[in-house]
Amino acid sequence: MHPDNPVVRNTHAWTMFTIGAFLVAAFMMGAGILFMEASFSSKGFHAMAALMLVHTTVSITKTLRDNEESKRLINRIEDAKTERLLMEVNKAA
Repeated sequence: MHPDNPVVRNTHAWTMFTIGAFLVAAFMMGAGILFMEASFSSKGFHAMAALMLVHTTVSITKTLRDNEESKRLINRIEDAKTERLLMEVNKAA
């Protein structure tokens, strides 16, 4: 762990809260679609749209997180190269 780039981890309580909030929201959306006064095909359309919305939300979240992690790795590699170069310069001096 680099002092300028500490690892930030979520607590177990926060993780459980977010999972619980997702489950409650999914249940409420499902119940809303189920009890909606509309035709079966209309309910199916809304259910597919809701599932696609959840899927794309997870996908974009993962993509953004992966991009941030790759930037951190590139920065660590650059820092290591700089440190090695400075050590070589100090040895030569």
